[in-house]
Amino acid sequence: MTVLDKAKQWARAIKRDVMALWLAARDPRVPWYAKVAAGMVAAYALSPIDLIPDFIPVLGYLDDLIIVPLGILLAVKLIPADLMAEFRAEAIRRSRPTSRGGLAFIVGIWVLMAAALIWLFWPDRFA
Repeated sequence: MTVLDKAKQWARAIKRDVMALWLAARDPRVPWYAKVAAGMVAAYALSPIDLIPDFIPVLGYLDDLIIVPLGILLAVKLIPADLMAEFRAEAIRRSRPTSRGGLAFIVGIWVLMAAALIWLFWPDRFA
């Protein structure tokens, strides 16, 4: 198996696990703390907007390569193994959803950051 094949297999597993976490966040058998973690990871991964935009060199892709996989690892450890296996099997059969909540969350963070920068650098603030 080549490195490219391993990377493709890893990417498919990430997509499957994100979908499985989306399902887990809505299942009543999952503990509340695991639902919160699964929901946050799934919302972020399914959001069409990243916390750090991809056009920013290096940092833009670091969130996709570090934040999402670490979040998936944490959420998967919080969900009982038998339920996670069930969610993974269901995730293979379903199509990928989108997260409007994740979009709203990321846009909210950007708006708050912009407001903080405007407040911080506004010229007449200390006058």
